[in-house]
Amino acid sequence: MSEPPRKRMVRPPTGGTEEGRGRPARLKTAKERTASSQAWLERQINDPFAAKARAHGYRSRAAYKLSEIDDRLRLLKPGVRVVDLGLAPGGWTQVALERGVTNIAGVDLLPVDPLPPAQILEMDFTDPACGPKLIELLGGPPDVVLSDMAPNTVGHRATDHLRIIGLIEAAADFAIGVLKPGGAFVAKAFQGGETAQIIAELKRHFREVRNMKPKASRADSSEVYLVATGFKGR
Repeated sequence: MSEPPRKRMVRPPTGGTEEGRGRPARLKTAKERTASSQAWLERQINDPFAAKARAHGYRSRAAYKLSEIDDRLRLLKPGVRVVDLGLAPGGWTQVALERGVTNIAGVDLLPVDPLPPAQILEMDFTDPACGPKLIELLGGPPDVVLSDMAPNTVGHRATDHLRIIGLIEAAADFAIGVLKPGGAFVAKAFQGGETAQIIAELKRHFREVRNMKPKASRADSSEVYLVATGFKGR
């Protein structure tokens, strides 16, 4: 007499949520990818904030960085005017809109899918014509200037560092030149280097300047955010 066929035992998945699975995923193939890009992709797939962003409809995990900053400082609210520098793909603008901001203008070198009612420019922020265009779109001076800008890197550490510092300085100069009294400036920066000089300049123009490291900013990254509040005016 033959034995009845054995039932296949399948263990139900555990630890999964709408924001991602519990076990780290690995890419099945690394064909035509460099080791660094392979590592970045695997980290992105397994990153809990990236998974949350996908689940909740944010265009980037960076949305959670701004959310945490704003949860503490309450900069984004109905009625304020906001400029978003380096807005692609749009995560920070999404957070601002979600928190009641209806008057926001942003700029990036890359094309960005529409985020109405936000006004979006596709141009180089360092173009002298860019700043006046942003203010024109806003209809007046901003209450908040946000900058998550990062330069295109060339692989030469000293050159890339100078580009990073140059963008932070440009964003800070713009903010100091256009903000309303009492306004705020938030910018991505990196620990060390010439940021101390930028912080000293911001302290001349704002009542409070602090470094913030949101939880969504990876622990192994030197990335921090300069947050300057209480603009003293010009």
